Amino acid sequence: MQISEAQSQVHNWIITHGVRYFSELTNTAVLMEEVGELARIMARKYGDQSFKEGESEENLGSEMADVFFVLICLATQTGINLEEELKKNMEKKAVRDSVRHKGNEKLR
Repeated sequence: MQISEAQSQVHNWIITHGVRYFSELTNTAVLMEEVGELARIMARKYGDQSFKEGESEENLGSEMADVFFVLICLATQTGINLEEELKKNMEKKAVRDSVRHKGNEKLR
């Protein structure tokens, strides 16, 4: 699926099932909430914390998808074409970081 297709599918879901978009500020707060849920799993699976009773690492992909869903909502409702912006961002990084990481001793 292309990112533009994902934006279209999320938009169609919103107008069909979600009634309307939450406000941009509310969606920003929801995005932070979803990132927090993802961070909690990452801290337990890859960090020093352990899972609490009833918690599971099986939700990792689902939490990533939740983050992406809300990010898509924010992009769509603010008129951002995520596919185009990602292309531009990758081009910027290719130029800016063309040798930066290869020369970083910490990454070897």
